[in-house]
Amino acid sequence: MITRHVLSVFLSALLACAAVAAPNDKRTNRIDRPTSRPYQGDLSIFKGADREEKMKVQRVMDVLRIKAGSNVADVGAGSGWFTVRCARRVGAGGIVYAVDINPDAIRYIRKRAQKEKLANIRPILSKADDPLLPKQSLDAVLLLKTYHEVAQPIALLRKLRMAMRSGARLGIIDKKGTSGDHGLDADVVVREAKRAGFTLAAKHDFVKEEGVDYFLVFAIR
Repeated sequence: MITRHVLSVFLSALLACAAVAAPNDKRTNRIDRPTSRPYQGDLSIFKGADREEKMKVQRVMDVLRIKAGSNVADVGAGSGWFTVRCARRVGAGGIVYAVDINPDAIRYIRKRAQKEKLANIRPILSKADDPLLPKQSLDAVLLLKTYHEVAQPIALLRKLRMAMRSGARLGIIDKKGTSGDHGLDADVVVREAKRAGFTLAAKHDFVKEEGVDYFLVFAIR
């Protein structure tokens, strides 16, 4: 006969196991590494004439399968450098969500979109752990030199996953480094993305000739 004490211990063990296994358990969002302080300086510095060639932005969009009519999120959009280029590619039939936690960046992008007559840009002032994007609305997502600054990367990635359609691709371009120096080892990004429900689909190094940056492409697992 099972005693009340034994039954209580058994039930407690089951509940503990369930908590560990639960994919949405907030405790699994925790990371044990520093993050870089988000950039809050002059946004005009990102207008370098040679940046488009160095970053191979058109090839990046090809890899992410961004085309006319695509819905895309530029997470950590900053000055909107990628946002406006993507908006021209997706055209009037597509949408580019310019997501940033910095109100100044959102105001800057809104003015830039108006000046360049790009009505398909949707600026979003997001939360640190939530991009506030519509569910199952995206064909592609890009975090361009942003991931190392994200304070809650796993929580953010899980929210992004919910916003992505079946077959959508997530691109992360960043610099090799050690978290606190505005860079992050690619293996760390891969491990964290896996925890958020993504699988690595491809890894590229064409975004900078000197090989400092990497370009990771993820699919929904």
